[in-house]
Amino acid sequence: MDTYPETDRLALRRFTAEDADLLIELDSDPAVMRYLTGGSPTAPELVRERHLPNILAGCEKWGGDLGLFAAHEKDGGAFIGWFILRPEPEVPLDEVELGYRLRQAAWGRGYATEGSRALLGKAFTELGVRMVWAETMSVNHGSHNIMEKLRMRSADTIPAPPDMEMIEGSEFGGVRYEITKDQWEQQ
Repeated sequence: MDTYPETDRLALRRFTAEDADLLIELDSDPAVMRYLTGGSPTAPELVRERHLPNILAGCEKWGGDLGLFAAHEKDGGAFIGWFILRPEPEVPLDEVELGYRLRQAAWGRGYATEGSRALLGKAFTELGVRMVWAETMSVNHGSHNIMEKLRMRSADTIPAPPDMEMIEGSEFGGVRYEITKDQWEQQ
């Protein structure tokens, strides 16, 4: 397995063309998709024909340092979901997004915090990143808690994107969290 960062319990790796079924299974869980699509699954053909090719292209574009990374438990190798560390299009590489999508079986076990913390460390110590940001819906209290555990700071409120207006709680919009390298180093 071509690992990216590892933690005590997790190994992150680059996705491969053989990983479509893992993504399809993850995106078919209504609870996982609650704050993304209102619980609707992602169509398997969309994962195979668009999402996975975009994930693989991003990994190539950023030399494998940035992108989406599959996360597995080190003990047993179970796929638990993915983490993201990548810039937005047309934005400098020193500002990157942090995020995650985990299977329900992995919720409440500290994996989102653990994996995110490892990515923050890599971003600030190895990749020359100046600032990391993350966004979540205002009603997604679980993600708020994780960002606060990471000592990210609430930086702004954001409107719900038009494609998320059907999601319960979208009228409350979202929140953007940020942490700079200087803030991370002071922890």
